[in-house]
Amino acid sequence: MNDTLQTTVLHRLHVSLGAKMVPFAGYDMPVQYPAGILTEHRHTRSQAGLFDVSHMGQAILRGDDVAAALETLVPGDIAGLEEGQMRYTQFTNEAGGILDDLMVTNRGDHLFLVVNAGCKDADFAHIQEHIGGRSELEILADRGLVALQGPEAAAVLSRHAPGVDTMPFMTMQDVEIAGIKCLISRSGYTGEDGYEISLPGNLGVELAELLLAEAAVEPIGLGARDTLRLEAGLCLYGHDIDETTSPIEAGLLWSIGKRRREEGGFLGAERIITEIANKPSRRRVGILPDGRAPAREGTEITDPSGAKIGVVTSGGFGPTVDGPIAMGYVTRENAAVDTTLQLTVRGKSLNSKVIKLPFVEQNYYRG
Repeated sequence: MNDTLQTTVLHRLHVSLGAKMVPFAGYDMPVQYPAGILTEHRHTRSQAGLFDVSHMGQAILRGDDVAAALETLVPGDIAGLEEGQMRYTQFTNEAGGILDDLMVTNRGDHLFLVVNAGCKDADFAHIQEHIGGRSELEILADRGLVALQGPEAAAVLSRHAPGVDTMPFMTMQDVEIAGIKCLISRSGYTGEDGYEISLPGNLGVELAELLLAEAAVEPIGLGARDTLRLEAGLCLYGHDIDETTSPIEAGLLWSIGKRRREEGGFLGAERIITEIANKPSRRRVGILPDGRAPAREGTEITDPSGAKIGVVTSGGFGPTVDGPIAMGYVTRENAAVDTTLQLTVRGKSLNSKVIKLPFVEQNYYRG
């Protein structure tokens, strides 16, 4: 392992399970276990997978009017969150680009934030710079975070924490598992039903081993995490969204509440509200290539005449789809479902078409 890489609270467990470790967002992380990415992907879709996401940033934000303060930095409706409810939103910059995407939960007397690993230092500095005088940020560097995802996740977790099987989607609550005080949310990054469990870092291995002892649960690495989220049509920061893409171009209008669209008041609001009214010049779309050759990130997209109209931002083989899938940005005129596209793969032009996202049906719990 590279000595400059950080490790998560589950690092020794990954090694003991035979994981292949790779650098990711400054951490030494498991990309796959001996079963392999394909098996791990299919196991999550059919049973339950356990993911280490302890590298992500967790923090508490407090203040007299902390929702209003945070709303100056994100386009999401934070003030409208009921206690225990969570929301997906983005940190935007003054140009309307996305600095990061994050989850925000109303915990009553504070907001609970989860941000991406590669952006967390910049995110926390951004909060301090812009609303440090109106809020108090507590970074929870000593906590672990694991995700249990798949159709068996609710049955498994409810055996250890009765009642979590009926938790509403996109909510968070305090739960005790085997004497460990946890914060459990119900969302996920796979398109399947599932949970995220935040807990004291020193108890992370104990909880992970408890869940892995369940017959339905297997450890899942970053490789399958990526194919699962791509099939679910979900963005990966630094690939499908970044500082140059707006939430509207990215197809994330659904994450911006009506009040925020009308009032603005967040960084980059002028561009974003203009794009809502007039439509952006490009859009993120799902792409289904012909044949079996995957179109990777960076693949050029052209129209049938050969004119360049965009680029692939995520692409690979979708195990559930049993074929190549991709997402990318194309000009607005070429973004309609069933539009014919050409992908330049290994010097050859490959037929493809725009497809409605997601590639697989999302199975979130709707109660």
